[in-house]
Amino acid sequence: MPHHLARWTGLAGSALLAVAAFLGGALPGSPLRTTPVGIWQGPDGPLVLVAWLVGTTLLAAAWWALRDRVPSTRWALVTIGLWLLPLLLAPPLASRDVYAYACQGASYAAGINPYEQGVSALPCPWLDTISYIWRDTPAPYGPLFVVLSGAVVTATGSLTGAIIVFRLIAVAGVALTAVSLPVLARRAGVPAGRAVWLTLACPLVAVHLISGAHNDALMVGLLVAGLAVVASRPGRPGPLLAGGVLLGLAASIKVTALVVVPFAALVAIVGGYSIRALIRHGGWVVGGAVAVVVGVTFAAGLDFGWVGGLARGGDVIAWTSPSTAIGQTVGYLVVPFGGHVDALPVTRAIGMAVLAVLLIWLWWRARTREPLWHAGLALAATVALAPLFHPWYWIWPLAVLAATARRAGWFTVVALISSFLVLPDGTGLPRFTKSVGAPLMTLLVIVLVIRLVRSARATRQPVAAD
Repeated sequence: MPHHLARWTGLAGSALLAVAAFLGGALPGSPLRTTPVGIWQGPDGPLVLVAWLVGTTLLAAAWWALRDRVPSTRWALVTIGLWLLPLLLAPPLASRDVYAYACQGASYAAGINPYEQGVSALPCPWLDTISYIWRDTPAPYGPLFVVLSGAVVTATGSLTGAIIVFRLIAVAGVALTAVSLPVLARRAGVPAGRAVWLTLACPLVAVHLISGAHNDALMVGLLVAGLAVVASRPGRPGPLLAGGVLLGLAASIKVTALVVVPFAALVAIVGGYSIRALIRHGGWVVGGAVAVVVGVTFAAGLDFGWVGGLARGGDVIAWTSPSTAIGQTVGYLVVPFGGHVDALPVTRAIGMAVLAVLLIWLWWRARTREPLWHAGLALAATVALAPLFHPWYWIWPLAVLAATARRAGWFTVVALISSFLVLPDGTGLPRFTKSVGAPLMTLLVIVLVIRLVRSARATRQPVAAD
């Protein structure tokens, strides 16, 4: 597809998604439908679903067509801006999380610790806009975002005003990513235009970060900015501390950003790796990040209750998380034999244990290799092995991998598939395809494990002498 045709194809797709948002998006007064059939039978149901499917397909096709041949960084940024504009002006699409942000902000503004009580305790004046499962759960977000949400609600005093401000915050996060990605890409020897295109032209950004106003936009912007500052000024205490502060701010939005901090400490080293160099240079990054997280937490008058909120994320059961899919599949396999087994706690615990080992192994490898690339792999592993996978989570590793990978690879395939997993009103398709999706995901995990084992064995085999 020629680049000029791709630009207008993507814009047409974005416009159709905006139509779907107006007709059947996650509107405040719309009913909380629980099945795709409910959307079809609702007002303008067929039109909503067709506009969503065709719009997503056009946007994804245009993004995919130029994944390895974007004309320039400037052209990419102009095109991305055009694609984001229709959804910037449309109602929320594919998620009701922005309403939860507003309610958690209202709780904090009223003096309630959102880490200790759900938003139904106030009760939030907009409680009916939130999915039932999240009304009594503690906030899973970092202290900075809780404070920010409280300030937004206090300043606006209305749900509509809060949504507008949250979306502007998301735009600021995307803009920060757009500024920082080229710096990070040049440091890694990757074309800046391709890094910007792979990250910000991805349909996940338009639908979930801009239209859905997810706080992941700000978290990713701060994370990429922190890595860019550290990578561009290794060995210099001032910039390294500033980079650590940015990473700490990202973790204060969503704590998963802390995963990249040990890798950023390696990036900070000048010369070869050594314990002394790690402490001398990397200590500024780690110290800055930890100090910000702890400082913001206590300055906000909160505690580390987000740990409990993160644990409640497992209340959602979807096969898009491999460890969850394996647990579901085990349950399905024993049913014909009269068994009823809840394997989810075990498989999810194994997944988290594997993640812990994998993160340590990746960091150990990164000492003598490319720490930025390994930071992206660490984020990908964190998203993949967590008990819950939401499509917008994949933007975390996508941003880092796009700026450090030599070519567009498997991570873009994951982003492409993830773009089709959530319907306009926020209904997740994995909930209704578990009997097929869980076994297929389990099979995919088995295939990947077999390939990894064979690859490891082939690597260890000695080369025969001639």
